Amino acid sequence: MRRRTLLGSALALPLLSGCGGDDDALTFFFQARPEEARVRRRIIEEFRKLHPEIRIRTIVSGPDPLQQMLTYCAGGKCPDVMMAWELLYSGLAKRGVLLDLRTLLDRDPGYAETLRRDSFPALYDTFAYAGGQYALPEQWSGVFLYYNRELCAGISPPTRWRDAWTFDEFLDAARAVTRRDSSGHVSRWGFVDAWVPYFSAACFGMNNGSDWFTPAVDPVRANLDDPRFAEGFQFYADLALRHRVAPRVGEQQSVSAPDLFRRGRAGMAMGGHWLYSEFAGQDDLDIDLTVLPVGPHGGPGAITDVGCTGLAIAADSPRVEQAWEFVKFATGPVGQELIARSGLFVPVLKSAMAAPGFADAHRDIRNLAVLTDGPGSSRPLAVTPAWGKVSALLERGGNRVLRGAARADTLDPGDIDAVLGAS
Repeated sequence: MRRRTLLGSALALPLLSGCGGDDDALTFFFQARPEEARVRRRIIEEFRKLHPEIRIRTIVSGPDPLQQMLTYCAGGKCPDVMMAWELLYSGLAKRGVLLDLRTLLDRDPGYAETLRRDSFPALYDTFAYAGGQYALPEQWSGVFLYYNRELCAGISPPTRWRDAWTFDEFLDAARAVTRRDSSGHVSRWGFVDAWVPYFSAACFGMNNGSDWFTPAVDPVRANLDDPRFAEGFQFYADLALRHRVAPRVGEQQSVSAPDLFRRGRAGMAMGGHWLYSEFAGQDDLDIDLTVLPVGPHGGPGAITDVGCTGLAIAADSPRVEQAWEFVKFATGPVGQELIARSGLFVPVLKSAMAAPGFADAHRDIRNLAVLTDGPGSSRPLAVTPAWGKVSALLERGGNRVLRGAARADTLDPGDIDAVLGAS
């Protein structure tokens, strides 16, 4: 599961192609919009200046990257380097598809130590599973709140994760921005959600003092029945169902949440950095960023999801050494600085985050600390090979609450716990 569904297009860039072709080239599998793919092409070009002997052929994912990777690997054509998603990689690791990068890191302890010092622990450790390190982080994409400065005039949203606002303060702000006509029809919403609603609701539960899963990596239980989690989940649902400061699920069928925000019909939008290029630079949309609210049992600072992708190497790759050189480059200082300057991604190294290029790419944002402090305020959702089955159960139960068909305190984790126990 990614932050949004992307369709990779081999027609968008001449560089991008499928698994056929030059068998001596290093193959690199990733998911990206066309403009994001161009950034990856730039990274490849810079890498080849240092390593002209290593040719790279890219493969852009379709809408189901996990199934696509499994299909390639089952056919004996597993890409050498693969984009890894925090919610999906453990299934590949358990199947033996991914190489344990400790075998390479242990050969170069100096590099490994430097990388760890420059990394955010929450992101680096997300790809540590069953005693192995199966990917190195490449970009952060946790969620936060965009807000329209003009519509939110008179409201002072917090500028840092450590200075979070409360659920009540957030609700008051959403109420102040919401507008209704004389018939009660909403012409402007205080809040819209541009992410996955039951994921967002879970983040509100986590910000009320409860983890979603215990432990986060290879969990044995879901904490849906923790009263703190249920209270936060229900608060999110009630933004639409009770307080009417956000649209109900059925009210977003014709117009998407990003469109509502772009058109000035919503004051705040929940999403990640992938939306920044859609909102920034518009003359009629003056945006800034703020953090998620904290419930009465959470805090003192707010947290978000890890939302991280990384780069992994196929366990059966015949080009492990070349793949390792590319992974080190793309996830290291040079590759991360290119990512930082692009404005399309948030880097995962502290040095790249602090470099002038990142701030220059976000000149419209005053509250840049929402991004720069975001990785340090991230918490994993769940790392389990059973994520496909678990997410289906979560969606089914969560959506009943979001539609108003059930209360969050009636959610039963029993079926999910059984799946986790069998994984």
